[in-house]
This record gives sequence, C-alpha cells and structure tokens, in this order.
Amino acid sequence: MLEIKNLTATTSAQEGKRSAASILKGVNLNLKAGEIQIVMGSNGSGKSTLAKLLAGHPAYNILHGSIRFRNEKLVRCLPETRARLGLFLGFQYPMEVGGVSNQDFLRLAYHSRYKKKDDILNTSLRFANRILNYVKILDMDSSFLPRPLNQGFSGGEKKKNEILQMAITGCELAVLDEIDSGLDVDALKTLSKTILIYQLDSLFNSRFLQTTKSLILITHYQRLLEYIKPDKIQVMKEGKIVCSGKSNLGNIVDRKGYDWLSGTGLGSCLIENINKKKLQTLKESVF
Repeated sequence: MLEIKNLTATTSAQEGKRSAASILKGVNLNLKAGEIQIVMGSNGSGKSTLAKLLAGHPAYNILHGSIRFRNEKLVRCLPETRARLGLFLGFQYPMEVGGVSNQDFLRLAYHSRYKKKDDILNTSLRFANRILNYVKILDMDSSFLPRPLNQGFSGGEKKKNEILQMAITGCELAVLDEIDSGLDVDALKTLSKTILIYQLDSLFNSRFLQTTKSLILITHYQRLLEYIKPDKIQVMKEGKIVCSGKSNLGNIVDRKGYDWLSGTGLGSCLIENINKKKLQTLKESVF
C-alpha cells in the first residue's frame, strides 16, 4: 500500500542553501494493506516531519527518494489529491477553526470522497448513520457537532475529534501523529478501541474477509502498545529508521531508552561496535 524509498527532505526555508541540513536522511518504509506500524523515536528524530511529508505539507521539500501510495507517486500530488486517494493525517496539535461547525466540516470531508460514486441522498444517509455510530463509540457528547471546529475543545476532545474525522472519511491509510499525547488512561483506552473497531470494520466490507485499512501510529512512549499490538515497530533517530522489529521492541526501548541506539560522542568507534552487537542480539530476540 505504501512504499517509501531513500527519502531525504529538508524544510522549504532551507531550499537552495548550500548548507541546508536534511531533516530526513534516507528513510525506507514499506506498509502492506491492513497493517499497523508504530514509529517511535525521541524528540527531533523526524517522526512528525515524515508524517507531514506524507500528507504534502508545503513547509517541507523532498530532495531525494520516492513515495508510492496505492501505486500512485505522491511526490508531486497536492494535499487534497492525497486525501482523495485515502490518506489521512491526524495532527499532533489540531487547529481551531472558527465559523465552521464540526458537523459541516465532517460532511464536506465525507462528500468530497464519495459524492462522485453515489447519489447525494444515499451518501447523506450513510454519513448520518456513520457519524452517530462513531460519536457513540468515542463516548463523545453530540453537542460537539454543531460547535465550531475544535474551538473550546479540551486536548482529549480534540484528539477524539481527529479519530472521528478518520472514521468518517473512510481513509485507506491513517497516519496519527502522537495521538496518545496528553490523554488520560480512559481516553487512551477509548481512542485505541475506536481505532481497532475502525480497522476491523473494513474486514466485513471486504470480499475476502481481509482488513484493508492501514495505520501508522507515531509516538514517544510504549504505553500505546498496551492497547494496540502493531505488526511492526520502526525506531527513528536523527532522520533515519535505525531499527525495526516486532511489538516487544517497544518494551526494549522503554527499558533502555533511545540513547541505547546512539553511536556518537567520545569513543564513537567503540560505541558503534558495541551497538552492532546489541542490534544483532536485539534482532535475534525480536525475530
């Protein structure tokens, strides 16, 4: 479904500068239909940059590499084209938009994907049914729907609204940037449950009873793994994916931290050799 090859990127402000520093430095990632992958890493490792690049954020430029989503090249696609292809980005800090009600925003987003395939009446009925179902699953108050988009919402309510948008648009790939940050235990359980229900919903709509919805969850912490078991964990450091493994890799990182994978500073050659042995041991324990 998603294939990223040797992706190198910088910010638009640095474009054309000889000394422009790359934020992403050769990222490679493959995601199959129906897979859940978690991308972990410390602050500044490039996780959010990768998410925004996938969505087509204008603040970043691709210097080298390719991104293919559902056999389409994304590099030159506009953000709205990517969204219509089925790519959704859940923001780490959702924006507040005054003058636009939450319900109108969701309706327009839904119709933009489906109105060309079906008549407006059937689409509107499905939208109403879908939004009521997911508002209930998310344990949201329906009074949030006529209110301005995210305006006056708490941090947890904004995160729930992001998941509601994901479910309403019926995206094929959802990239959720630190959807677990700032949530209490109950809110995290509710969001995790909704994410899994959304993914499993595609199972019953598939001719071959296979899940087709894919997820990339970006996080710092291991606690998300208590509720969602991924097919693979990718660990980013300094703009690269430096380690991949099964779900128990998150437990190892939680115990040892991200500096365990570092090879810089005094005696870097010695540390690099030690890390090679550590990574070999890690791969043996993971696989």
